[in-house]
Amino acid sequence: MKKIYNQRMAADIDGDFVVFLIGIRINKIWKIHKWLPAVMAMPKMIKELYANPECGLLGHVFSSKVIVQYWRSFEHLEKYARDSDKSHLPAWQAFNKRMAKSRADIGIWHETYLVKAGQYEAIYSGMPSFGLASASKLVELNSKTNSARGRLEGDETSSS
Repeated sequence: MKKIYNQRMAADIDGDFVVFLIGIRINKIWKIHKWLPAVMAMPKMIKELYANPECGLLGHVFSSKVIVQYWRSFEHLEKYARDSDKSHLPAWQAFNKRMAKSRADIGIWHETYLVKAGQYEAIYSGMPSFGLASASKLVELNSKTNSARGRLEGDETSSS
């Protein structure tokens, strides 16, 4: 079991990074042959990415509806997505082939956010290392970082 931090903590990451959200929506549950391969492909990709840190994945959080991934850069994300020697591209090509005539059976989506250094804010209280903190460093708050505004701008004018 992960350590629970009783105090309020913040995430601290050096430099720019990317937040990548990806999900699937099963519109026709009975078409298991269409969606199961896509669902089964993701754990293999995540395992591959952690085994190859040079790919640039910093960490991820999984829920039943969305996977949040933290990447070192968009270039890392794009290179992985297009690399025919890695798991993603063959899985993506197979998915497109399976779905060519029935796109409405399964919905897929992703969103990519480029985050500039220092242009983020995160707070954790009574939590283990989670989210961005699990992809970076978890640090104790200080007088400058005690508020959301302080974590973003370095002042102490508001509270979260």
